[in-house]
Amino acid sequence: MVDYKVQVEVFEGPLDLLLYLVRKEEVDIYQVNLTKLATQFIEYVELMQELDLEVASEFLVMAATLLHIKSRELLPVDRRPEDDSAEEEGEDPRWELIRKLVEYKKFKDAAARLQAIEEEQARVYARRAPRLAFETPPPPLQVSVFQLLEAVNEVLQRFRARHEANFIEDDPWTVSGKMEEIRARLRERPRVRFRDLFARAGSRNEVVATFLALLELIRLRVVTAFQEQPFSDIEIAPAAPEPEPPPVGAAAASDQSGAASA
Repeated sequence: MVDYKVQVEVFEGPLDLLLYLVRKEEVDIYQVNLTKLATQFIEYVELMQELDLEVASEFLVMAATLLHIKSRELLPVDRRPEDDSAEEEGEDPRWELIRKLVEYKKFKDAAARLQAIEEEQARVYARRAPRLAFETPPPPLQVSVFQLLEAVNEVLQRFRARHEANFIEDDPWTVSGKMEEIRARLRERPRVRFRDLFARAGSRNEVVATFLALLELIRLRVVTAFQEQPFSDIEIAPAAPEPEPPPVGAAAASDQSGAASA
């Protein structure tokens, strides 16, 4: 069914997934329930594998680390391994993981600020008349691969019961074929809701092929996934071409023209 695999690490890494789960809980990193976090993380890894995604080894290592922490947390205090006291005095894996998350969040926040500055600078060309603030609508919210995984998981729910009943599927769906189908739909209309991509899917195989096709188109920057506002429907649209700065000569001429008129 799947003619090639899409790699998760192209989009995000295991620490990105952990941060996403922490933000969903809306709690401080230092107060996060690592036992609950471990369960959710492993559910996402299992979903990636169900979708035939090529899961990076870093995800599996992180899953093993979280399972280790979860198993220790669930044990009664009097039955925990003897080396627990040594860990408390030295490097506790729980606090080591939280430290990594805090450091990674600082890095991600700094990268986001630099990207915002870069995007702002990319919109600065020759001197023009000022634009009123209300003329520019707020930019849409970019959707992460983990939000897409969460959304496709809901679509898959209606097909899982068929697998439990040993339902046999033999569909000829391919990722490349679904990529062309998505592009054709976007040629007909400027945007498509995520859920509408799967509205006529007749099998799990078709859902998986469509989802992988969407991820590949996003990776190739052919399409983009976004939300108009938090918790609204995820929508898919053709990716906007990257703005090209004006020629150096044109910018200089514009500056000279402005100076002369002044």
